[in-house]
Amino acid sequence: MTKAGYTLPVFACAAAMAALHWLRQNQPVQTMAVDLITPAQIAEIPIEQVAGLSENLALGITRSNPGDNLDLTRDTPIWAMVAWGGETAQAVTIKGGEGIGKILDADDQPAIYRYAQNLLQENLQRMLAPGEKITVTIILPEGRSLAVRTSNAAFGVVEGLSLLGTTGISQPLSSPDQLTAFRAELQQKASRFQSLVFCIGENGLDLAQKIGINPEQLVKTANWLGPMLVEADALGVKEILLFGYHGKLLKLAGGIFHTHHHLADGRREILAAHCALAGMQSSDIQAIFHSPTAEAALKYLRELDTDSGSDWVNQVYGAIVQTVDTRSQEYMQAHNNRGTTAPKCGSILFDRDRKIIVKSKTACFLIAKLC
Repeated sequence: MTKAGYTLPVFACAAAMAALHWLRQNQPVQTMAVDLITPAQIAEIPIEQVAGLSENLALGITRSNPGDNLDLTRDTPIWAMVAWGGETAQAVTIKGGEGIGKILDADDQPAIYRYAQNLLQENLQRMLAPGEKITVTIILPEGRSLAVRTSNAAFGVVEGLSLLGTTGISQPLSSPDQLTAFRAELQQKASRFQSLVFCIGENGLDLAQKIGINPEQLVKTANWLGPMLVEADALGVKEILLFGYHGKLLKLAGGIFHTHHHLADGRREILAAHCALAGMQSSDIQAIFHSPTAEAALKYLRELDTDSGSDWVNQVYGAIVQTVDTRSQEYMQAHNNRGTTAPKCGSILFDRDRKIIVKSKTACFLIAKLC
């Protein structure tokens, strides 16, 4: 049986709590009880080391344990330095140190996202007396080197890892167990809502909430889009909004419904085919076909539009999302043995800066109902 662990924000929070405990009690601790908030449960996190660095500064250290999740951060140390005094009006000021990534499109703000911020604020404020302030600096000593092995740069995060996530639980990623967990969540949400939003990863989940979609209607699919679409159809879901990074979701336009790159890619072929169908000249189609990444192809189209006043991004990506919608519905219909009509499908694609590129016609209809 596989075992779930915890996400990086939980270990960062535990380290900070241990450091604050030292400042207050001048004593080490073996574990810290972290309120995960999402889900509503307490996690006992082992503290590897804690020490005072000066009268007003302490350091806590934990080590990542994602359970059976195939996570490259396994066993990586997480440091938290806590100092008395704050730099803002808040009781808890949170900063990113070495190994925490910087968000390029947010003036190099540290990549410490909403769940991590809330987790740190909630747990640390409970340990403070009225009027007390602290400054917390999260450090991932191995973050810069580990980041090279992730897709962070594709989402505009450089020089380190993100404290990203919408929950404290790190779900196991062994394939059968992951799909089973996702289907269980889908079954629960399908019993409450006729319209659901499928997000491949944490970036989609986070962005969907930022634009006002009810988090209770969000379903994480990872790369299992095909099985999850079929399951949603079988459960009687009426409307599905596919919300994801363009480099993943455009694969559906080519009939690829398991989007892991080890199984199938086809992105450049799909992009080049849609460019040709839109009437783009041969030299530009070849440039798109030979682009090293989907992001590079999108950049090329944007530069063409800027230089020539054309509208290739909207034409090409508009056609792609319509194809994604059509093929997704056809996929569900092909696997439907009940003779019922497949759910309506809409799609929204965003870029590496987490800015929306395009919405399909059906997506515009669905988003008006979801937000």
